[in-house]
Amino acid sequence: MTKPLPRKIAVMGAGSWGTTFAKVLADSVADQGIPVQIWARRDDAANEINERHTNSRYLRETKLPANISASSNQREVLEGADLVVLAIPSQSLRRELAVFKKYFEPEAVLLSLMKGLERGTDLRMSEVIAEITQFPEDRIAVLSGPNLAMEIAREQPTASVVACADSQTAQWIAELCSAPYFRPYTNDDVLGVELGGIVKNIIALAVGMCDGMGMGDNTKSTVITRGLAETTRLVLSLGGRLDTLAGLSGLGDLVATCSSSLSRNNTAGRLLGQGLFLDEVNDRMSQTAEGIKSARAVFDLARAHEVEMPITEAVVMVLEGSLSVENMAARLLARELKSEGEQN
Repeated sequence: MTKPLPRKIAVMGAGSWGTTFAKVLADSVADQGIPVQIWARRDDAANEINERHTNSRYLRETKLPANISASSNQREVLEGADLVVLAIPSQSLRRELAVFKKYFEPEAVLLSLMKGLERGTDLRMSEVIAEITQFPEDRIAVLSGPNLAMEIAREQPTASVVACADSQTAQWIAELCSAPYFRPYTNDDVLGVELGGIVKNIIALAVGMCDGMGMGDNTKSTVITRGLAETTRLVLSLGGRLDTLAGLSGLGDLVATCSSSLSRNNTAGRLLGQGLFLDEVNDRMSQTAEGIKSARAVFDLARAHEVEMPITEAVVMVLEGSLSVENMAARLLARELKSEGEQN
């Protein structure tokens, strides 16, 4: 049975990716008369979206479609929304969901754009959503891929992956976000799609550090390749699929995040590589670099499942002050020699 069109789409979060994805949705459903409403934490951000159709703090002068509106009132945004998109910092999800869930429609579908593990529980965002809302897995989906917000806001062609345990739900969401410049694919490997999007942020920090220290493309290519290898080990050990990591939410997202100056995690790593302290990096960043927040949780998850992740371990040591950026490469190169195909 085909799911009916949503009466309304709510996007919870007015940062760069939340606003950009709201634009994707609005462009996709404009001819169907479906309103898209953004929840903005600040009144001034909501007012700018409503009055000027811009969100200049994050997307400069990008014009937003006419069928987008915004409000700082959570209840107003969520009422009547059959699709709710969650685009807030991952470490605040549990706290925010405790409020949001009071206003969810009974049969709403939840779509996570977040790429992080919850510190303290090591839960993926879909797992946090399920725990707090008690929604069944066929109404919880995730979206991931090479999704640099500014490029998509400028309508540069890109693709992504919608993952859900229920293929019909994934297809329904994909149809709602299929804009002329945005191609969604579907997948039922939620774990693989989420973990690919989480670990790539940590690898991008490492690549950024190499860049900040003036290392060349050979070094950065090595870190990206070996970073994919350790991401794959973790995903397979937890029950995800190899083909997922070879796709958009694995290799595709990893390459984009590690290579682009638009990547927050690459930028944060580069600043660390240039000698800034972590507090100074955080002060300079206007948005959250999720790799900084999730690195310890990913490493703890890997250790709990006896998965060796040397790049992730080195990044955690740098972030926590037990290893200098300058000594990171030496630590990785001093590892025991082994076959490239070995699992650890």
